[in-house]
Amino acid sequence: MPHVPSAAAGLYEVVGRRRDVRGQFTGEPIAAGTLRRVLAAAHAAPSVGLTQPWDFVLVESRETKAAMHAHVSREREIFADTLTGERAARFAGIKIDGILESTLSLVVTYDPARGAPAVLGRNTIADAGLYSVCLAIENLWLAATAEDLGVGWVSFYREEFVRGLLGIPDSVRPVAWLCLGPVSHLEITPDLERHGWAARRSLDTVVHHERW
Repeated sequence: MPHVPSAAAGLYEVVGRRRDVRGQFTGEPIAAGTLRRVLAAAHAAPSVGLTQPWDFVLVESRETKAAMHAHVSREREIFADTLTGERAARFAGIKIDGILESTLSLVVTYDPARGAPAVLGRNTIADAGLYSVCLAIENLWLAATAEDLGVGWVSFYREEFVRGLLGIPDSVRPVAWLCLGPVSHLEITPDLERHGWAARRSLDTVVHHERW
C-alpha cells in the first residue's frame, strides 16, 4: 500500500469521521478561539470571481431556536404524511435536527449581488455563486470535525420562514441552517444507513472514464 503523508492522512481521517449530527450534541459551550478558527476555515473557501458571497448568522437565542424547531417539526409532519408502510415506519424513528440540543445554530447565506454585475466566472454558470457557498459549508464542516465538534444540516424548513425569523433581506438566500457544538461522540455509521433509509454507493459505481 503506498505511503500516505501524515498531513494527508489527517485530512482523510477527518473526511471519513465527518457525520451529519442529530442526537449527540451535549450543549456544552464552544471556546471563542475554536469558533473563530472554524469560521475562518469557512471564509477561506474558494469562490467564483473571489466574491465570497456568504455570510454567517450565529443564533444562540433560545426563543429563536425554539421557533425554528417548531417550524421544522411542522415540516417534518408534512413530509411524514406523504409516506406509507415501511418507509413511514423507518422515518418515524429518524431524528431530523439538533436545534434545541446543540450549542448554537449557524445559518450560512448566499448574496448573489456581491461582486455583481461583472462576476468573473459566473457569466455561463449562474449557480457558481451558490456552489461557492457550499464549498464554504464543507470547509466549515471539516474544520469543525477536526476540532471534535459536531455539525448537523437542517433541511426541513421554508426559506421565507428563515428570512423572516432572522431578518435576512429578500435578495439574500439562506442556504443552510447548521447545528454546531460539542458532541458525546460521532457515529461510525451515518444515521440514514443505521436506520435502513438508504445505502451508500460504492466509488466504482459512480466513476466514469472519458464519457458517461
